[in-house]
Amino acid sequence: MAQSTLSYFISLDRCFPPPFLGDTSRLALVPPPSSRSAPLPLRTWQPEIACYLGLELGKIKIKRFADGEIYVQLQESVRGCDVFLLQPTCPPANENLMELLIMIDACRRASAKNITAVIPYFGYARADRKTQGRESIAAKLMANLITEAGANRVLALDLHSGQSMGYFDIPVDHVYGQPVILDYLASKIISADDFVVVSPDVGGVARARAFAKKLSDAPLAIVDKRRQDHNMSEVMNLIGDVRGKVAVMVDDMIDTAGTITNGAALLHKEGAREVYACCTHGVFSPPAIERLSGGLFQEVIITNTIPVREESYFPQLTILSVANLLGETIWRVHDDSSVSSIFR
Repeated sequence: MAQSTLSYFISLDRCFPPPFLGDTSRLALVPPPSSRSAPLPLRTWQPEIACYLGLELGKIKIKRFADGEIYVQLQESVRGCDVFLLQPTCPPANENLMELLIMIDACRRASAKNITAVIPYFGYARADRKTQGRESIAAKLMANLITEAGANRVLALDLHSGQSMGYFDIPVDHVYGQPVILDYLASKIISADDFVVVSPDVGGVARARAFAKKLSDAPLAIVDKRRQDHNMSEVMNLIGDVRGKVAVMVDDMIDTAGTITNGAALLHKEGAREVYACCTHGVFSPPAIERLSGGLFQEVIITNTIPVREESYFPQLTILSVANLLGETIWRVHDDSSVSSIFR
């Protein structure tokens, strides 16, 4: 058996609850295992969530057998507790997903009262429909696996498409990273009249329109593109006026960055003064870093839903934390309070 490692979760039935939280005696937070071979990011959201809630992360033991099988044991009792598993299904997606499923099963067999899978980045979310014959709908399959493993609720951040919520037969709290990015943009010394929000493709128009409305009701532009193959795209033309403007490109994720860099090149060609790239999930599959650091962007703004290796940092990259947003949502779920009121 591989050398064991310890991760942490919080079990509050033996902790003094902070005064601003009320009754936290039956709340537990379980982070992902710390047995990754990849370097840790500079900012991880799991400890920040615990800090926001005024709590400590508890313990969970993760082992790997010689053949790669995963062993999970909770190191504290969660009987009768509301358990929140903090695990994005980011790369390596299959490994993280399997760990999540086994952790859910461990909590269920340990008699947890409620199990909430906190999945800031939901892997396989792009496989949400059939675009050709004989394709799978992997997003639905992932939803089935999480449900059957024993989760009672899912908390996700900026799903690739809203229809993915319907794939789950359990409640889904879908929160948005837009407020975090909007607050950051508001801190910049840029006139509101100079902004134009750009959707990198037609499918993201609704997301960009909502973002533009909250960014001082900025005008909207759309990049029309046609995808040649998976992870490959070709920009065709621009709908809208960006000449002399600060263009803010908005998307839910950046994977290989082909779509957004092609769009940025078009925006510069059409006379945009500066181009900012904003997304919630920085997947950054090769050759994303080379494309994003090539000088097309004034700044690339992402959140820390996915760990970014230190060697992947580049000068234009800004990483914002969603820990407070997730922490507030977790508390409201535990307290049976409204989640949607966070975004009003």
